[in-house]
Amino acid sequence: MSTVEIKLSRSNRIYRPSEPLQGKIVIKSSSSIFHYGIHLTVNGSANLQVRGGSAGVVESLYGVIKPIKILKKSQEIRTSGRIGSGTTEVPFSMNLKQHGEENLERFYETFHGADINIQYLVTVDIMRGYLHKSLSATVEFIVETDKADLLERPVSPEMVVFYITQDTQRHPLLPELKSGGFKVTGKMSTQCSLLDPIAGELTVEASSVPIHSIDIHLLRMESILLGEKIISETSLIQTTQVADGDVCRNMTLPIYVILPRLLTCPTVLAGPFSVEFKVSVVISFRSELSKLHKKSDPTTPRLWLAMETLPLELVRTN
Repeated sequence: MSTVEIKLSRSNRIYRPSEPLQGKIVIKSSSSIFHYGIHLTVNGSANLQVRGGSAGVVESLYGVIKPIKILKKSQEIRTSGRIGSGTTEVPFSMNLKQHGEENLERFYETFHGADINIQYLVTVDIMRGYLHKSLSATVEFIVETDKADLLERPVSPEMVVFYITQDTQRHPLLPELKSGGFKVTGKMSTQCSLLDPIAGELTVEASSVPIHSIDIHLLRMESILLGEKIISETSLIQTTQVADGDVCRNMTLPIYVILPRLLTCPTVLAGPFSVEFKVSVVISFRSELSKLHKKSDPTTPRLWLAMETLPLELVRTN
C-alpha cells in the first residue's frame, strides 16, 4: 500500500504572493513503485454561490456561479522513475507570483464565508499508468497581503460614539420597554487591523426592565453581482458576550472582541463581489416571551431586544 502527503514548510500555512510556496512531498510505500512523473499544481479561486434564501426564484436557478480564477500553476517535480520502499521525501518550491508576471486576478486573501469562498490549494499527483491508481493529495494554504501592499498600522483606531434607547430602535419593543425606557451609551472602533481586537466600551445608564445579556455580534455582508443585479446577504460570524445578567448602572464595561481567523479578511470591494463587515451591540432584556424563542436567529429583531449596528472596516497592517 502506498500513500502520499504534502507537508508545507510553515506550520501556520500562511504565505504571501511574493514568497515561494515550499515544503516536501512525503511518500510512504510498502514496496518499490514505478511512476510516470510527480506533478505539483497550485490553484487559487474565488467561488461564488447564490442561495435561494438571499435571491429570488430566477436568481436561485443560477446556483453556483463560475469561479473567478486567481492562480493556476503546474510544475513537474520529478520525471518518470522509481520510488523505493519505505518513506521518501521530495522537496519542492514554487513561486506564487513572479516579478513582472501578469496574474489571472489580484491575490485576494483567504476567506471562508457563506456565499463567497476564497481558497488556495496545492495538489500533488503521482502518475502510475493505466494499471495502477494515481496517488494524489491536496492541502489548503493561506494567502495574506504582500508586505509591500500593507497599510501602516493606524496610530489610533477611529472610535465611533453610539447610544441605544427605545427611540433609536426601528422594530417594535415590549410595552414595558417602550414606556419605561432605557439608555446605553458607548464607543467602539470601526476601523480595525486584523491583528488587533475590536475595542471599545459601553455603559448602561438606565433601564426600567432588568437586562438579561449584552452581546457583540460580528457580521459579514457578502454581495455578488449577478447580471445587472447585486445579491447581498448578511450572516453572523461570531457572538461575544460583554455582560451576563442585570449589570450595575453607570458602570463602564469594556468591549474586547478577537477576530476569528479565516472567517474574516480585509474588506473587499471588487467588481464581481464584495465582502464587508458590521458589528452589532445587542441588549437582551428579561422577558417570559424570550424563553419561548430560545433557538431564534440572534440577529433577527425581537420585542425583547435592542440593538445598534455599526459598519466595520477591516484592514491588514504591518
